[in-house]
Amino acid sequence: MRNSEKTDKPYSSLQFLGGAGTVTGSKYLISVNGRQILLDAGLFQGLKELRLRNWKKPAFDPSAIDAVVLSHAHIDHSGYLPLLAREHFHRNIFCTSGTSDLLKIMLPDAAHLQEEEAAMANRHGYSKHKPALPLYTIKDAEAAIKLLKTCQYEKPVSVAQDITAIFRRAGHILGSATVELLLGRDNPIRLVFSGDLGRWGQPILRDPEFVPEADVLLVESTYGDRIHPPFLNVMNDLQRIIHESIQRGGALIVPAFAVGRTQELVWMIRQLEEQGRIPSLPVYVDSPMVINVTDIYCRHPEDHNLEMAQLMDKDKCPLCCKQYHLVRTPEESRQLNKISSPAIIISSSGMATGGRVLHHLKLRLPDPKTTVLLVGFQAAGTRGRSLREGAKVVRIHGQDIPVNAKIEMLDGLSAHADRDEILKWLSGFKKTPKQTYAVHGESKSADSLAETIRVKLGWNVQVAVDGEKVALI
Repeated sequence: MRNSEKTDKPYSSLQFLGGAGTVTGSKYLISVNGRQILLDAGLFQGLKELRLRNWKKPAFDPSAIDAVVLSHAHIDHSGYLPLLAREHFHRNIFCTSGTSDLLKIMLPDAAHLQEEEAAMANRHGYSKHKPALPLYTIKDAEAAIKLLKTCQYEKPVSVAQDITAIFRRAGHILGSATVELLLGRDNPIRLVFSGDLGRWGQPILRDPEFVPEADVLLVESTYGDRIHPPFLNVMNDLQRIIHESIQRGGALIVPAFAVGRTQELVWMIRQLEEQGRIPSLPVYVDSPMVINVTDIYCRHPEDHNLEMAQLMDKDKCPLCCKQYHLVRTPEESRQLNKISSPAIIISSSGMATGGRVLHHLKLRLPDPKTTVLLVGFQAAGTRGRSLREGAKVVRIHGQDIPVNAKIEMLDGLSAHADRDEILKWLSGFKKTPKQTYAVHGESKSADSLAETIRVKLGWNVQVAVDGEKVALI
């Protein structure tokens, strides 16, 4: 299957330009009879060596790309779009309706954060670059948004000549989809991408949907080497963490992704309140983007599971709790610094790489009364990963901040399928793929998942190699 040799005969190829050997920068270049499309266009996050790749000249000509097909809206899958638009990509970006609505908020927000970070670095002089520049601007993000073209689940759509896409629910975040690509006109190659797979039986979203067949399969492996605890255990852990935070007498700071994780966390807090398992605490959601995203979640019933749909039908907000406060302006955010009694402050970003949560951490990490709750995967090189691994000092805005706060983890809240859930999704294929690649995972988890698939299913599977081009023949 692997073949990098040139040939005069037209053929389809796949090149791994991100999301291979790492959980970030999802980006796959597919060529079919002279046509080129990008499957995902993600930004690299985490380790500096990865982040620097965002600034490098791409391995393809953006103006020669015929289309982009997106699995979902998370920045590590979509955040490169403004750069493409700036570099003269002017074709369609295909995605689900939910993804489109989220990107209209997320891409300008990502650009704003980069502009803000560059401005702050210039004011305080902690960047080596003079002047520090944003990776891209709000203008670039707006140019990318104009290219979005929405698609329905299960309905085939032509994305380029001889290339058709089919989206199915992935259950990861609102609008997230698996992508099936039919490559070629006669007897097409079926390439299926899992995107980021969600989980079964979770609040808010429908379960992942099965895909019947594939010739080539790209399957995510973020948690391919482990099993998540049952949801009941997660609720018990959250109850314990909140009670212990109250006993410490300080704030509970939750760096949380604006899309998916915050909505699920608020849902859980609400359930614990209604069951009388925790006292009602002030919950501050400090992120304008979260506020807008939550509204979008309520506007897309096509992704809701039954319980969410029933609550919506009763006109009862399912994504808020008893003392629910939306923090919109920077001044309102600064007012949270005055809170000295127990409270929950949820703010993005989820890996503490930017956003308002950095100001809360900068202020409260030195205080032993503070609890910091990490509620999702923390990529290598992020502050979240450093806190998870027990760092005594983290660097924020050019300053070394001592960590005296209690650091807690809630792994079971991950929106990614674990090893057994991935295997459950794979069991839905009626026909064994000719070739499977483990993508979107750090080496240990990708290697482990590949071996599990090889042993349990007997499939031909390899771990994707960053930068490699393979022939699809």
